[in-house]
Amino acid sequence: MTRKCKYVLWSPEEVEILHEMAESHTPEQIARRLTRNGYKRSREGICKKLYSLGYSVRTTLDNYSCKYIAEVLQVDYTTVTAWVKKGWLKGTKPSTHHYQIKSRDLKRFLNNPPRRIRNHIASLDQLAVKSLVG
Repeated sequence: MTRKCKYVLWSPEEVEILHEMAESHTPEQIARRLTRNGYKRSREGICKKLYSLGYSVRTTLDNYSCKYIAEVLQVDYTTVTAWVKKGWLKGTKPSTHHYQIKSRDLKRFLNNPPRRIRNHIASLDQLAVKSLVG
């Protein structure tokens, strides 16, 4: 007898909880919160969903997703991804669709950007830049 796995789509409320907790809580803590809200997700399921959303499962705050960097800097997500693909911004690829950038690599990039985009980087909101790199 084969065992069939039932796949249940993530609700918007579950995804909202993931976004809220992703960068500061462990998958186990997220699972407990989801359980309190009436949802049942495994650690593995939470990790897979976090990766698909562009988050790392590491609880340290030294990793940023391209999406998060783009939101803070108010640039398009594809712009940040292009910086990584061109090798200007160092990033790792924990899943097939998303990159993670360490804060030290982001700081290095923003403090010494490639010549071609120096004016663009200089025109960014400096408070937003400072919030990312300290």
